[in-house]
Amino acid sequence: MPLTQAVAHQLLRALPSPIGPGLTGDELRALETRFGFRFNPDHRTLLAAGVPGGSRRWPDWRGSPALLGETLAAPIEGVLFDVEENGFWLPTWGIKPSTPDKAVGVARRALAQAPTLVPVYGHRYAPALDVADLPIFSVMQTDVTVYGDTLADYLFREFGVGGSDARSSLARVPFWSALL
Repeated sequence: MPLTQAVAHQLLRALPSPIGPGLTGDELRALETRFGFRFNPDHRTLLAAGVPGGSRRWPDWRGSPALLGETLAAPIEGVLFDVEENGFWLPTWGIKPSTPDKAVGVARRALAQAPTLVPVYGHRYAPALDVADLPIFSVMQTDVTVYGDTLADYLFREFGVGGSDARSSLARVPFWSALL
């Protein structure tokens, strides 16, 4: 079930972080336009209700566009690092090229099809898909794990707020679910 405005407010009040005013519709659209993604419905609802802060681990959505761009690029750049430095390769990308530079090029083109991962907190990310109830991923290069079955479940697991929203089956996210 999609995150509601009432539940989002309840979760934000319980977080051990200061909460700033929510992002307006214009601010959300401006971020999406600038960075080329759409917040998923649950993430959009949370950020419209309030913006957590007080720590560098929370994204500053009203802050430096350069820093936000780096944070948004980090999951893809981490995968590319593992392709170049650690020989990571997915069979779905085809035959692995003979040099790391060529492998990175092929991987970069394949990763352009993957949904953007949008920062939630530190290296926890929400997929940018127009679907509710998506998992929250912890991403460190190609080490990807689920830190919450949904955004509400993630906030429960990470901060102990609200209640668990664990699911019997996770929504599949193109590319990222293959790394689990």
